[in-house]
Amino acid sequence: MNAAEHPFQFYTAAYLTRIGNQKASNLAELRRDLEGSSDASIFYHTYQSLSRHHFLTEGFSNDFAQWVLAACNRPRLAEEMASLDIRDYVALAGLRADLLRVVKDFCLAHPKESELNAFEPFYFCEAIEIPIPLGLEVRTLREFHDSLGELSHSSLYYHFVSSRLRLHLRSNDFSLWLEKELGLRALAERANRIDIYTRTLEGIQARLMALVEGELAK
Repeated sequence: MNAAEHPFQFYTAAYLTRIGNQKASNLAELRRDLEGSSDASIFYHTYQSLSRHHFLTEGFSNDFAQWVLAACNRPRLAEEMASLDIRDYVALAGLRADLLRVVKDFCLAHPKESELNAFEPFYFCEAIEIPIPLGLEVRTLREFHDSLGELSHSSLYYHFVSSRLRLHLRSNDFSLWLEKELGLRALAERANRIDIYTRTLEGIQARLMALVEGELAK
């Protein structure tokens, strides 16, 4: 069995969260505040909200879209905002720009409706990701598989979802290591295609392990 020259080092992450100073009472104000929102705020309301959504059974995984639906009663706009797939972005600036574009287009097309007060305001929050090494490293595919089964949700999320922003690539930590260190390009690509929206974190973990088991069985 091939052994990697550079081991995979597992991390988990903690998140420092705070309520910001921005508050939107209607869609026009949401447009205004999106323009000045920080990367930490966009991260909280999209990437972090996706992590929370994995424990829910309904609603949008994007906080902005959920508020537009529940507090503003604009289902079409909410669906358009929710359709922005975070896997398509390698930087938060691009995601912010597209969220702003969608809201801006609605406000320009429906200026009166954009000024109507929502049922409740939207409070902008921020989250800062703090990586924490677990002191666990692996060099072989078997070791990688066995460690996957022991990972916490926060560690899995750190390596498989939020890693895209850190890497500035449409990939994840696992896939990069599998391809670069073990030469398993096909496995890496299959892993990267796992749907992070339709699967729970447990489902993502189970699918990853199944893919690795399939490779080990060859």
